[in-house]
Amino acid sequence: MSNILNIGKTALAAAQAGINTTGNNIANASTPGYSRQTTIQASALAINYGYGYVGQGVQVSTITRIYSDLLAKQVNSHQSTSSELNTYATQMAQIDDLLANSSASLTPALEDFFDSVQDLSSSPSDSASRQAFLSSAQSLTSRFQSIGGRLAEMQTAVNSQLSSSMTLVNSYATQIAQLNSSIEKAINATGQPPNDLMDQRDNLVSELSKEIKVNVVTQGNSYNVYVSNGLPLVSGINTYSLTTVPSPTDSSRLELAYQTPSGGTSLLNSNSISGGNIGGILEFRNSLDDAQNRLGQIAIGLANSLNTQNQQGLDANGDPGVNIFNLPVPKVNASTNNTGSATISASITDASAITTSDYKLKYDGANYTLTRSGDGQTFTFASFPQTIDGMSVDIASGTIGTGDTFVIQPTKNAANSLSVSMTDTSKIAAGAPAVSSAATTTNTGSASIGTASVSSTYAASPLASPLTLTYNSGTTSLSGFPASQAVTVTVGSTSTVYPAGSTIPYTSGASYSVAGVSFQMSGTPANGDTFTLTANTTTAAGDNRNALLMSGLQTANTIDGNTSYEGAFSKLVSTVGNKTRELQITGEAASTLVAQSVSAQQSLSGVNLDEEATNLLRYQQAYQAAGKMMQIASELFDSILAI
Repeated sequence: MSNILNIGKTALAAAQAGINTTGNNIANASTPGYSRQTTIQASALAINYGYGYVGQGVQVSTITRIYSDLLAKQVNSHQSTSSELNTYATQMAQIDDLLANSSASLTPALEDFFDSVQDLSSSPSDSASRQAFLSSAQSLTSRFQSIGGRLAEMQTAVNSQLSSSMTLVNSYATQIAQLNSSIEKAINATGQPPNDLMDQRDNLVSELSKEIKVNVVTQGNSYNVYVSNGLPLVSGINTYSLTTVPSPTDSSRLELAYQTPSGGTSLLNSNSISGGNIGGILEFRNSLDDAQNRLGQIAIGLANSLNTQNQQGLDANGDPGVNIFNLPVPKVNASTNNTGSATISASITDASAITTSDYKLKYDGANYTLTRSGDGQTFTFASFPQTIDGMSVDIASGTIGTGDTFVIQPTKNAANSLSVSMTDTSKIAAGAPAVSSAATTTNTGSASIGTASVSSTYAASPLASPLTLTYNSGTTSLSGFPASQAVTVTVGSTSTVYPAGSTIPYTSGASYSVAGVSFQMSGTPANGDTFTLTANTTTAAGDNRNALLMSGLQTANTIDGNTSYEGAFSKLVSTVGNKTRELQITGEAASTLVAQSVSAQQSLSGVNLDEEATNLLRYQQAYQAAGKMMQIASELFDSILAI
């Protein structure tokens, strides 16, 4: 009789466990990260009564969750990619909105400035036109500063976002390690899996993958979590932190670092970290750097070309022109790890050759290596000064140590620092170029002299009288240069400085610079052929010839030697816009993949209320049947007692 009662009792307990599990599923149908649970039953061990084995009822082996590690990894991977793309796209949209704004972008300011140049060329002696020129120049620099400042603010925001994400990553890692410990203890104590704790841990891994791409390796009942470059973030119950530290070469820029078990920090290569919000932020920062450099290149090109052209002309007083703009100076950052005392200086020598790259300078004890970040090209040399990509680099002071590193940024902050240096409207050189050059009409050779140009140093020592150069075929040299001035001869990319009073060799195609005047000569001169350079001294108050040349710079290819100011800015806007649109499209595709992978996971692990309602009825019937069995056992026992 007791056998029937015990069988009914086990059936009742199994049905009750099924009802509890089903009810728990229904209650957590909307709980994030919850995996559907099911009761696993097994027959109790049968007993041999001689006539055969008689079952002893049922026992509940375990309550397990319906979970697929493969589907979970797919969800995490797709979420990591989607978060990266969507974060990148959202951030890029800020630059796109800034640069493409029809009223606040650079294009309207450029157009207004060159409108004022055209007005000046129409009325060079009109004080109102001259004042309008300076005012529009000030407005143009303010627009550069405004856009450059907004891009700099985005750099600061990147630092804040990286710090916030690092805090989340470390918090998730700590919680995962704590759950590893709790799960291990629960299984060791009971031998049964703590399903809810395991769901919480998987949900934390899912949230972590939204911040950074991770790889999860199961070891026993614990998770070991690694970031995308293979460094451990969680190892059993131990955690290792990611953090942010100021860049050694730029204290305003935060870099990712890994906190070692000993408590130290190791700087990480940003390119080795991918996925999630952090990956998207780092990708955006690269694009932001490029946008700042491109805008700075335009600022430098504009300032240099307008300054140069103004120097070529005569102002309202008949003097050579001076700079209109303060030309931005390259920024040089020394690494905080340097052991030497050297200070590196950099200056722009040829704005048309300036690139949009940053440069890394490193000394190995014998040679210097300058690496261009844009394409990785290296330049190795043993001494200073050096001129590379239109930029002169030199040691300003101190002694450089072995392993010392410097980062040179020719264009990074150029837009922010661009300003107007001219305050006197009479200094606007609207008149004809300051120096004219010509070959004497009696020459018998075929040599010619190119158009002369002047630099900012010319204003301090203008030609007091015409300069006549004479060719000597016996020494193949030119004479007639000012006796007190050094002469620089440039052939190809090689420049040679000849001290004052030296014999100056003639080479066809060479460029000559003396007393702030530069010109090129080519062809084959005959002995005694002469060439003259004459300073223009005519009052230029009503002369507009240089203003017309200045106006022509609006469409001249002054940026990279093949693009105008507006063309370069339009290219920047187009690049940012195309990248933003590309990210939006790929981000939508990634979001679709996330939805599909989540749907596949939920079809297996998610709670279906219709299915659970059916299970509830099934377990209810089983419970009632078990109760009926126990009632029959009780009635039979009562009958025996009555007999």
